[in-house]
Amino acid sequence: MKRKTWLYLIFFVLLFGGFYAFLYATIDSSKSRLPVLNIVKPFSFERQDGQHITGKDVSGKVYAAEFFFTTCEGICPKMNRNMKKVFDQFKNEKDFLILSHTVDPETDSVARLKVYADSLGADIKSWWFLTGSKDSLYRTARESYILDDPKNNATNIDEQFIHTQFFALVDKIGQVRGIYDGLKKDEIEKLITDIKDLLNENPQ
Repeated sequence: MKRKTWLYLIFFVLLFGGFYAFLYATIDSSKSRLPVLNIVKPFSFERQDGQHITGKDVSGKVYAAEFFFTTCEGICPKMNRNMKKVFDQFKNEKDFLILSHTVDPETDSVARLKVYADSLGADIKSWWFLTGSKDSLYRTARESYILDDPKNNATNIDEQFIHTQFFALVDKIGQVRGIYDGLKKDEIEKLITDIKDLLNENPQ
């Protein structure tokens, strides 16, 4: 009876061992477990150096996107102090970018964005400040990065003003993989962790 018990025990150990070995073999460790929330639509903006930027320029890069305005005295300064922490962490990473879009293009010219970027110590190699038409900027915030309700597009563009504290994280093939509160320390730490995750991901 004792021998029979040992045989059963060995059988179940081998069975479960084989099961977990199979699971390990079939899990792709190069894939992040972050969900796909949306797909970034084509865009066209101007960078702080006057360079024309499109979606092709970020292809193959992991990037964080935010929306702010230079005259903001409320949440924007704290958001960009937190974004600076992200920048400092990854400023030497060739496959990472930050895209900071103005929501007030009438005020935030290319020249003004350059001054603002310089005040933060932002290196243009990895932190871009973007402007363009208000309609294009707002549609990108809503329909690509899902940082505002797309239903707000129905309102007259001249009567709209986006003021969001959230950041979006985009993978190497233009998929939104996370949304983070740019005012919260733990959310910034999660963003940094998830950026590392996506940098190691091998998209198909």
